[in-house]
Amino acid sequence: MTWKNKLDETRNGLRNLNGAISETTRAFNAMGKTVKDGGTLDFKTKEFVALGISIAIRCEPCIALHVEALVKAGATREELGDVLAMSIQMGGGPAMMYAAKALECYDELTG
Repeated sequence: MTWKNKLDETRNGLRNLNGAISETTRAFNAMGKTVKDGGTLDFKTKEFVALGISIAIRCEPCIALHVEALVKAGATREELGDVLAMSIQMGGGPAMMYAAKALECYDELTG
């Protein structure tokens, strides 16, 4: 599996879900847009928070989507590393395993 394939699979699954429960997914997407566009933190910072949570709850599709958003937002590998370190500190060993996946994803998407 590549992270690009994971992104394609995730998007296909979300499209399928949207077809089944479009009203719910539309509402969820509207909430996401409101959260990302509003408030005092910038988009990149919010995506770093989302990545940390993705690692903590061990959600590979979430990792892929948030790392992709961070790459597009201009996040550096060093910035990502700081977030991964904090995620490991908060989540212990399991978070370390998923932090490694997030770094692998970043390297693939920027390579």
